[in-house]
Amino acid sequence: MPYIPDFDTDTILSALNAISQKHPEGSPERDIIELAQIALVYPRHIRKEDDFRRFYKEFFDPSFKLKVSQEFATREEADKWLASGKAEDAERVRIAGKGFMVVRLPGRFTFMSAPLEGEEVEEDESGEASE
Repeated sequence: MPYIPDFDTDTILSALNAISQKHPEGSPERDIIELAQIALVYPRHIRKEDDFRRFYKEFFDPSFKLKVSQEFATREEADKWLASGKAEDAERVRIAGKGFMVVRLPGRFTFMSAPLEGEEVEEDESGEASE
């Protein structure tokens, strides 16, 4: 994936729209492209586009590493920490050697599988990424 300095969000959205139109409505490809468009609009919507641009630039820096705030030997330890109320949304943790992200759901927090550098995404038999 190449780094695009000073990218124009509207130009990228337009290009993604042209690509999505080549796929039938409801197809997985079109759904994924439309999700990418929404993800690109979100930082603008919450007035954090500068933060996104900074993250994007850092992502291509070879010294960039995701920060892991906590490490747990077992899922049980991680769940206790999560229940303690100390977790924050989008916080990255390592559980039994695998990467996870804290995700806020209505009324609670949970862990979502989020591989860290060097980790491979495991797939279950359905082809879905597993926790």
